[in-house]
Amino acid sequence: MSELLFEINERTYTASILESDAPESVAAMREFLPLRSELLHVRWSGHATWVEIDEIDLPELPRENHTVYPSRGDVLLYPGYRNEQEILLACGPTCFKSPAGELAGNHVATLDASREELRELEELTLREGAQEIAVSIAEGE
Repeated sequence: MSELLFEINERTYTASILESDAPESVAAMREFLPLRSELLHVRWSGHATWVEIDEIDLPELPRENHTVYPSRGDVLLYPGYRNEQEILLACGPTCFKSPAGELAGNHVATLDASREELRELEELTLREGAQEIAVSIAEGE
């Protein structure tokens, strides 16, 4: 089984990839990862963070395992149907939206982190701004 690795502030978080639930989205991520970017606090969606990936040429992706209301720890890939492309990480109560309205992102993974760890991560981006992030895939045995 493979996992996503999120390296933020010298800390590594793992996320279980939901390959059978979002196969085309996971395949697209495999093509563009590893990624180095900035983790930002969401402006519109509640308690979450996001990584802008507009510079990546994603294939046309269907809505698969998609949600507007991700649960704490859910990782969504949003291929830019009505807004910029992004990876969203829900850290608490979240309604995924933008100035264009509510957005449905493809749930591709679930982060293995406690409620407290996610709260701290979200508050860090809120208080201190953008944080460096590296996202990669670790292949399991």
